[in-house]
Amino acid sequence: MSMFKPSILTLALTAAGLSSFATQAAQEDTIKKDDVEVIEVKGFRGSVVESINTKRFSTQVVESISAEDIGKLPDSSIAESIARLPGLTAQRLDGRASRVSIRGFGENESGTTFNGREQVSIGDNRGVEFDLYPSEIMSGVTVYKTPNASIEAEGIAGVINMQTVRPLSKGERVFQVNGQYEQTSFDKLNPDGNDDGYRGTISYIDQFADDTIGVAFALNTMSSPNQEKRWNSWGYPEFTADDGNTYSILGGAKPFVRSSTLERDSAMLVLEAAPTDKLNMTFDALYVDFTDEKILRGIEIPFAWGQGSIDSNSVVVDEASGFITSAVTQGQRVVVRNDYEEREAELTAFGFNTKYDIDDSWSVEFDASYSHVDRKVWSLESYSGTGRGDSRGVADNLGYTFNGSNTGATFTHDLDYSDYSLIQLGGPLSWGSSKALNNQYGLIDADGNDISGYKDQAQDGFINAPTIEDELSTLKLAASKVLDNEYFSSIEFGMSYKEREKTKDSQGFFMTLSGFSLDNPGMLAVPEQYRMGSVDLGFIGMGDMIAYDVNGLVNDGYYSLLDESLTNTSHLTKSWTVKEEITSVFAQANINAEVSGLALTGNVGVRYVHTDQSSQGNAFNTVDDIVVASPTNISHDYSHVLPSLNLSLAIDEQQTVRFGAAKTISRARLDEMNASIDASYNTTQDENGNYWSVSGGNPNLEPKEATGYDLTYENYFSDEGYFSAAFFYKDLTQWIFDGKYAIDMSGVADPSTGEIPATSEGTGSGKINGGGGDLYGYELSLALPFKVFHPSLEGFGLIASHTGIESDIEDQNGNEYELPGLSDKIQSLTVYYEMNGMQLRTSMRKRSAFKGDVYGLGFNTEQVDILGETIWDIQAGYDFSEAGVESLEGLSIQFQVQNLTEEPFTSLSGDNALQVRDYQDYGRTYLLGFSYQL
Repeated sequence: MSMFKPSILTLALTAAGLSSFATQAAQEDTIKKDDVEVIEVKGFRGSVVESINTKRFSTQVVESISAEDIGKLPDSSIAESIARLPGLTAQRLDGRASRVSIRGFGENESGTTFNGREQVSIGDNRGVEFDLYPSEIMSGVTVYKTPNASIEAEGIAGVINMQTVRPLSKGERVFQVNGQYEQTSFDKLNPDGNDDGYRGTISYIDQFADDTIGVAFALNTMSSPNQEKRWNSWGYPEFTADDGNTYSILGGAKPFVRSSTLERDSAMLVLEAAPTDKLNMTFDALYVDFTDEKILRGIEIPFAWGQGSIDSNSVVVDEASGFITSAVTQGQRVVVRNDYEEREAELTAFGFNTKYDIDDSWSVEFDASYSHVDRKVWSLESYSGTGRGDSRGVADNLGYTFNGSNTGATFTHDLDYSDYSLIQLGGPLSWGSSKALNNQYGLIDADGNDISGYKDQAQDGFINAPTIEDELSTLKLAASKVLDNEYFSSIEFGMSYKEREKTKDSQGFFMTLSGFSLDNPGMLAVPEQYRMGSVDLGFIGMGDMIAYDVNGLVNDGYYSLLDESLTNTSHLTKSWTVKEEITSVFAQANINAEVSGLALTGNVGVRYVHTDQSSQGNAFNTVDDIVVASPTNISHDYSHVLPSLNLSLAIDEQQTVRFGAAKTISRARLDEMNASIDASYNTTQDENGNYWSVSGGNPNLEPKEATGYDLTYENYFSDEGYFSAAFFYKDLTQWIFDGKYAIDMSGVADPSTGEIPATSEGTGSGKINGGGGDLYGYELSLALPFKVFHPSLEGFGLIASHTGIESDIEDQNGNEYELPGLSDKIQSLTVYYEMNGMQLRTSMRKRSAFKGDVYGLGFNTEQVDILGETIWDIQAGYDFSEAGVESLEGLSIQFQVQNLTEEPFTSLSGDNALQVRDYQDYGRTYLLGFSYQL
């Protein structure tokens, strides 16, 4: 059998993760040898062919998506495209696919790279939110399900590499303009929201100086609307009915409507130079300016956890679940909410790579990169109602009924919440239990006694304002040597150094009406200039409610602010800095051999990783209801040896069997390994002989570990078709659970005295390494062009996959544990027709129920049970390049409908399906666009 021996350039490209270019080189070599007629396939089918070839010629188990040109990825977002790949799925965040899971592991267990370099993130942890990255400037995405020693990112689940175009490989000048109009199916749910938007991209690729210098440049702008009708419950406590039995009942609810606009401006630049056949240099830069604005209006409705009395005659019980599906509470006051949230992020990323062929066998590579992100959140809550506190103002009689279809409840009410004379600015319930806030307005005496009748009633709103800064610098030096023997085609070795620092600063402020005092303790009617009419809450039965410009009120001085951290330790818990210095050394041999006349390719290697990590934060406690703190600085280091093996055995020209084995790691979440802790120094020893008692982050956390095995059969029966069946298994150790740990508090002062105690040993309560288990599953995937059945079906085809996953994981105490992001069944399906310029496509992605992370109070991350979902999209388009109309050459148009069946996002908060935590209805999104290429 003739075996393809890659050139030194092909080896370099493969090592850099640019497998599509390496694939192209391999294909060209094969085509020359076989003298096969090449039929050019463009558009979506061309992307399918490119993706199949990337998978076919890779030495590892990979999945990929590719674009025919910049701005022509198959979907409008990277996450949506990735989520259709076998074994992958995505969790929606405010209606947009954002957090990607690979084979049952959530986003924190995978690595993400941009042109092969690890990336910073805008979230509190490591997981990347992909809606930050514009799909319009990417040329492709490759997902590595099995690692090799040369890959720079780490992740038990795998590594996702986003790629930009390389201008010299394009080989021609391209000037392209893309535009798109976007419309939501909901009319404006808020009067100041948006229900339509746009996207636009201009890109330019060219080569100069006899194709030795190349440039690629792209500008993208987007204003994308998203709207939502949301049911949100507080929880479901137990309630004893008149019959003496205990049932679960609605504790309270916060339904609302949301109007969001995601605005993103980005610029991408790639400069490539190849002054000689031996030297290649590439510089790339990415800038993204990202703003996500949310307008939220709704009513907080206390029920069992409220002040009203439940009418026993109104109680209706579902006997099967023991849940009260309908009831009425009398004499209950509510909180009318007008909220505003703005999340801003600015990302910059630079990279420089140079490769030099010393001779026909030796080459060297140097790579340097830097990425930085700043994120700011401004989340504003404004309260209004009929009177200040628990007992003033008109109360309502409220009833709820659950309809049994996981959509939450609908309410009945007596009051008109759109009446500006009835509903006024101010805190209608006693939520402001802060000593500092009470002291600010003279509401209590020195002993905390109420001397005003308004204790804990001065909170008229709240502002959360957390910030994130993430910075990552990387240096890499590597070399490779081409070998001429029967077993190995080349060897690679090198080292890299990464330095990362991530800082979170959590801030929160009580809002009180500026005119509030004991002389003027009442509510304030919304001034006319800030009134915006009303918002319809008919979807939960509450009718209309008042709508006003809360941002304008705050900016114009209608509220006074007081720092919550004076009396609340939660902001110090969530404020920290984590630093990591990672030094890696790797060696890898690339296999190219024959076994019984069959071609065997792959690689075997090992990577040594040493990590020095440190965290700076605060040790704090409360003295006389006031927070006192001392700075902390805790360091830890550890090392890992990570071997890997990838083998591909070509049974014949179209059948391949792959085997992979590797040890991998996933680093701990940053919000779990920080040094901000609630600390107290006790006068007596605990059961461990320690005086310090600590709870919060654990800076000594080490990565989770896994040993994985993959076995895959692939059959490439057509240029556009293949079938594969894969089995995968991972042995998980050092997983992270709640527990006790030892901590060294050297140099930390006792917050209550300000003095450094004589002993530094402490007992911590928080996250620890321990426990583990198994995760295993299978994948079936198929790309089927219908032309294999009959030539008349040219252009028709389908792409389908099914993944089944099982896990058996226990914590250090033997308790069962379910991985966040794990759906035991994942399916995807795309049916398409593309011929003579006509493009038709419908796509489905489906996942079963799973545990997922969502944002809760104060932007804390909470894990909830999320129901399975099936999401359908359709797309139709026409490429006039194949129409024979010269004046329309280069023009194509597309129409797309996202979330065709209006699939909701539903999470539960209890042990039965009626206890709905969240029901989020996003409606559909329509997109009409064009692309014009010169």
